[in-house]
Amino acid sequence: MSALAGIKTIKDLELANQRVFIRVDFNVPQDKATKAITDDARVRAAVPTIQYAMEQGAKVILASHLGRPKPGKRDATLVPVGECLRDLTGYDVFVPDDCVGDGPKKLISELRAKQVVLLENLRFHEEEEKNDEAFARQLAELCDCYVNDAFGSSHRAHASVHALPRIMREKACGFLMEKEIDKLGKIVTDPDKPYVAILGGAKVSDKIAVVEALLNNVTGLCIGGAMANTFLRAMGKNTGKSLVEEDKLALARTIIEKARDKKVELVLPVDVVVASDTNATEGRVVSVDEIPADTMALDIGPKTLELVAAVCKRARSVFWNGPMGLFENAPFASGTFGVARAIAAAQCFSVVGGGDSASAVKKAGPEVELAFTHISTGGGASLELVEGRKLPGIEILRSA
Repeated sequence: MSALAGIKTIKDLELANQRVFIRVDFNVPQDKATKAITDDARVRAAVPTIQYAMEQGAKVILASHLGRPKPGKRDATLVPVGECLRDLTGYDVFVPDDCVGDGPKKLISELRAKQVVLLENLRFHEEEEKNDEAFARQLAELCDCYVNDAFGSSHRAHASVHALPRIMREKACGFLMEKEIDKLGKIVTDPDKPYVAILGGAKVSDKIAVVEALLNNVTGLCIGGAMANTFLRAMGKNTGKSLVEEDKLALARTIIEKARDKKVELVLPVDVVVASDTNATEGRVVSVDEIPADTMALDIGPKTLELVAAVCKRARSVFWNGPMGLFENAPFASGTFGVARAIAAAQCFSVVGGGDSASAVKKAGPEVELAFTHISTGGGASLELVEGRKLPGIEILRSA
């Protein structure tokens, strides 16, 4: 069964002269001092759905959260995001003082061609995260139909992604959401084999559920990043000052045994780039059997990268989530960027599961980015989908 079964897309809705509420994910990174947007990828990803609705003659109402504003604080305003959207589309973007009430209603009623309303931060109301139905009904007063294009927020049962579509008669997914469900759905339900998963990041504990799920589906599993240190320690290696989850050593050994029992090819680092601390301006490559006691592993080494690249070359499907090291620092970026290039060079169906790894793909260069089948916009959401969990914001659309 298709992952999209039972879900309407925006093309299935009659949009002309309708007030269309589009839940987008504009939770973009910002400079702490100036509030300038440092990566507009999420805004760009929503543009095709917004433009389609506008071309069909809809009155477009956009809604998103931004950051984690504290109760009573209104410092995480969406005004800079509205300016970014204006620059990308040429539309007039109006941001009212609130996301509910008379102010938004008046703006929406007065909308003309080439004008959209971007509601102020949904999380200024604590009812959003509580999935409050009364708050959802206030949002429903603003619109005639509902479109979810916020995949990155759809793993949370919040009012704008769950309670609101539950009470809307007309609801659908946008183009971005449609693509996310389709591409990630293939990885979950029908991946071409050999299927390789590459996992990185800081902690094994963050990826337990996805590792368990992947072991039932993949033919190969490559582990890098700081989480690999826990596996190395579990194998009896000295890891120096490296970040290790001491309470997860038994779990790491269990995963190693399960991979062996299921005949999954498990690739762990054989060499690493070490330095005295995370602020070091250079590192050196050592074998995982020779990590000095006063250093920490901050990237995979070139021999490990060769092993990962060889596995990717044989693969027909690859899923990647999590960097191979501290790639934000140039001395420790080679492993992460090398993996991005290795996947891009492979003739396979390739999906990057959002977050830092998606950022790394973009930083690796346009030719690398274009070579990937799909770059997800949702880190946590993509992981939960790969785990096989049902996402509230997706499942509520199936009742359409």
